[in-house]
Amino acid sequence: MAWVYLFIAGISEIGWAIGMKYTDGFSRPVPTILTLAVMAVSVVFLALAVKHLPLGTAYAIWTGIGTLGTVILGIWLFNEPADLLRLLCIGLIVVGIVGLKLVG
Repeated sequence: MAWVYLFIAGISEIGWAIGMKYTDGFSRPVPTILTLAVMAVSVVFLALAVKHLPLGTAYAIWTGIGTLGTVILGIWLFNEPADLLRLLCIGLIVVGIVGLKLVG
């Protein structure tokens, strides 16, 4: 169950990272409230995951999921660059996440 909690925490991290773009510097109330709520969900599920997983592994995977998802959605939603070097670096993050899952 800890891995499920960690996955939910990682997906929630993507949500709040993308949500920050919509808050316009926390000047828009509804996106700000939603972003803060998703932040809380992310941290709560990370806390549940680290009860049973090594902290370093859980934190690295949590941030890796968040980074990967945020970059992909940034490319898709905000037309951020998707050049080859950037995509290769994202691939390295995926390799790291998979490696940590295999040893954790």
